[in-house]
Amino acid sequence: MRIGILSYHFPPEPAFIPGSLAEELAARGHEVRVLTGFPDYPGGHVYPGWRQRWRHVTRSERLTVRRVPRYAGGDTSVRARMASYLSFAGSVAVVGRRYLADVDVLYVFQFPATVFAAAAMLRMLNQVPTVLHVQDLWADQGGPAGRSDRAGRLVATMRRVHREADAVAVAAPSMRDLVLADGVQPGRVRVVLNWTDERIFQPLRPSRAAQGLVRRDGRCVVMHAGTIGVRQGLETAVRAAAALDDRMDLVLVGSGAEERRVRGLAAELGAGNVRFVERRSPLDMPELYAAADYQLVMLRDLPELRGSVPAKLQAALACARPVVASAGGDTAELVERARAGLSCPPEDWATLADRFWLASTIPAAARSEMGRRGREVYLREMSLRAGVDRIEGLLREVAAGRRRR
Repeated sequence: MRIGILSYHFPPEPAFIPGSLAEELAARGHEVRVLTGFPDYPGGHVYPGWRQRWRHVTRSERLTVRRVPRYAGGDTSVRARMASYLSFAGSVAVVGRRYLADVDVLYVFQFPATVFAAAAMLRMLNQVPTVLHVQDLWADQGGPAGRSDRAGRLVATMRRVHREADAVAVAAPSMRDLVLADGVQPGRVRVVLNWTDERIFQPLRPSRAAQGLVRRDGRCVVMHAGTIGVRQGLETAVRAAAALDDRMDLVLVGSGAEERRVRGLAAELGAGNVRFVERRSPLDMPELYAAADYQLVMLRDLPELRGSVPAKLQAALACARPVVASAGGDTAELVERARAGLSCPPEDWATLADRFWLASTIPAAARSEMGRRGREVYLREMSLRAGVDRIEGLLREVAAGRRRR
């Protein structure tokens, strides 16, 4: 097939879902054309060595990437984000009709950032069947869409795009119910779980350096790797760990908007078993995972997060590491169904402390078995191969359906 891909982010940005999908579809013999912007994530500034211009095209054997300008002012305000979204949609509208007009099917990697661009493409390419791969149904990080007029406009457009697309793939099971509530027919919605970067996240033995960074003694180590932000609610984990000061260590690897608050709480509680490690390269993370006994997955008790599966869960399972999940909805259900670790309701520090205590009592052999089961589930349901198989099948299905009509 001739497959078009529309994505706001694309490598060299950390956007391995659309990037690896494009590479894999091209490797399977399809002609793939990507329409995206110039790389500016996460800082909002175009990467050094790149210059925004209209005619920027790179080609390999079966993969072509066309980049279009968008607003990149380095400002993280709602106004600046909307400017980026709308400028990207405008650029897509200028070049998309000619660039994607003769594709057999269009795949849209849909964050809120691509909503207006997707709407433009659906209007212009009304003869081209479209598959949306929905990643997030909320327009603003940390809360549901609809907090402002701009967010409300974004949500209204998002719902219309869901109804107009030929098929919608959702990244978590509970998202399906939310998409159906937008009026999408059930037969047009499929669950396609995200995968992780399998070139990096694989089972490894920890190096001596990783052991030295993560462990102090023979006590159980629970590690949280990633953003220390509003959505994670890591204050709950700090309170739980402080209650078990003589039994386990909590190691937080990363940074974020809430880091100062979380550090302050650890100091206030005198939690000497809570340690902070600065952000590391993704290439370092599998060894750090292996040096810890468990990976911690945290989500706050917010309605918009119950249908969310954090990327760190796939990474942990791919590395065959057992998980402690303080989350609700799909995240906890996946951990329990895979029998890959322990879970508890979100934002309940006493129950999380109980899980930390239980985790510290489980023998090493049983922890290894949890990790093995988690990796098996990852390979079967969440891997690159499984995900691309499902998306490729969906692309073929909607393309064939449009031809029959």
